[in-house]
Amino acid sequence: MTSLPTDDRGWFELVLENQPPLWRLYVQACGGELFTDGDIQAAIIPGSPNRSFFNSVFYSDPEHLVDSLPRLAAAYDRAAVNAWTVWIPAEDEAARAGLEEAGHVLDATPRAMGFELSELQVPESDPELEFRSEMDMESLRSINETAYGYSAGDIPPMAPMPDTELFLADLDGSTVGTVVTYDRGEDSEITMVATLPEARGRGVAKRLLAHALLKECDSGKQGSTLIATKLGFPVYEALGYRNVGGLEMWERRKQ
Repeated sequence: MTSLPTDDRGWFELVLENQPPLWRLYVQACGGELFTDGDIQAAIIPGSPNRSFFNSVFYSDPEHLVDSLPRLAAAYDRAAVNAWTVWIPAEDEAARAGLEEAGHVLDATPRAMGFELSELQVPESDPELEFRSEMDMESLRSINETAYGYSAGDIPPMAPMPDTELFLADLDGSTVGTVVTYDRGEDSEITMVATLPEARGRGVAKRLLAHALLKECDSGKQGSTLIATKLGFPVYEALGYRNVGGLEMWERRKQ
């Protein structure tokens, strides 16, 4: 990437472009494997058999995707993965129809977001919050597991991921929040933003992410992108991120 996008469509395409390499890092970190077939990439992580987030499929040609669904299902079955998902742009009606016919169910409708870091809205500081950068992968795993309501063990042990930095928020001596930045040239892709339930309501995620983005500015980053859940959307919007397009996650889960 040599320059940042100039319109929302460009930011949306950048978000899509960032996902396959990010999931390749998840595969390396969690001890999984990749299924690839032309434009299709599927992350297969047997250590997280019941959570489709890690077992994600990305594509560019909807016709090829639909044709490949039986082969994808067989690959996940061989790995004893019980839930996997396909990420599609919300406007891709052909992929939606094919996935629904194949038995996938719409699981979530996240939003792609992006902005130039010069537009960052830095919140007021909280003197009781402390921030640090450390590859404490166990804290990353356990906090995200708890924050997203996963069962114990749903997120497998994770190794440090290349080209990423892990930021942690501490409150009263305990680690309560996480943010991961992923180096994508001038862009910083954000992932694994989480706050423990007992620490919510005081802006932990917003302040930690702002801290991380200021560090990214110092290292020469010009923009940032991410995929927002419904809960995270207002947090990111308050920092200056713009909604640049809709995504859908179509899950297939064994009964």
